Amino acid sequence: MESDDRSETMSIPYDVPTSARGYGWMLGGKDNYEVDRDFILSTVPSFPEVVDICRQNRQFLYRAVRHLTREQGIRQFIDMGCGLPTDNNVHQVAQRFAPDARVVYVDIDPIVLAHGRALLADDSSTTVIMGDMRDQDAILDHPDVRRLIDFDEPVATLFLSVGHHLVDADDPRRILRTIIDRAAPGSFVGFSQVICEDPARGAKMTEHIAGGGVPWQTRTPAEVDVLLEGLEAVDPGVVNLVDWRPDPGQPALEPVDADLVPYLGVTDANKGIYEYGGVLRKP
Repeated sequence: MESDDRSETMSIPYDVPTSARGYGWMLGGKDNYEVDRDFILSTVPSFPEVVDICRQNRQFLYRAVRHLTREQGIRQFIDMGCGLPTDNNVHQVAQRFAPDARVVYVDIDPIVLAHGRALLADDSSTTVIMGDMRDQDAILDHPDVRRLIDFDEPVATLFLSVGHHLVDADDPRRILRTIIDRAAPGSFVGFSQVICEDPARGAKMTEHIAGGGVPWQTRTPAEVDVLLEGLEAVDPGVVNLVDWRPDPGQPALEPVDADLVPYLGVTDANKGIYEYGGVLRKP
């Protein structure tokens, strides 16, 4: 895998948690630090749903990419805020159903870049770049994006479990519109974010996570719907991800660390916080 961004800074933050490492730990990953684990363990007493919804989002990724390749004919993907590599990454799912699929991964965490490049060293159809998804122009003009993505053809851009990292001050509609405007008609956006139907509890969640150093804004379903206006939602629409084309036969995830086992299954009873999203088409 070739890349033109060898000059990127590779300083890995050890003293503050990162979303990629914390998310990876809840998926059963090992590439994290004590600061990440401590932060998650400080979160789950008040918001125990986060372990389930993290894992539900990852399962949604598989179903969404399978749908886009197999039923919509998509052959090129950009995965914004991709996180650390784990099982059934976007390129692995896409290429299982469409061997000619091309994928660009984007993340701001240097450890993601390091692990991703090691994984993809011999894969010319897939790359990972360091980029801040708030700066879509820089990402879309990156040499590796221009090499792999043809914006004259439909492309699927994935913002999976990253909507909550785009706070209102970042102007998330502008961020989404930048890639949507560049993409050809018939392109798709996969989007999901943590929502809370109780605004007061959602505000407490935002305060806790943002206070820990992770950019965060919990929204209501209606607030997310505003961000996605102008796109056509694929059936069954923008929903709780467990209701988006559920498939009990899809590949299982890695088991979680013993410290997180008590929180598995919490969302079976607690319905107020969940991951909300879907697959949407540009007309």
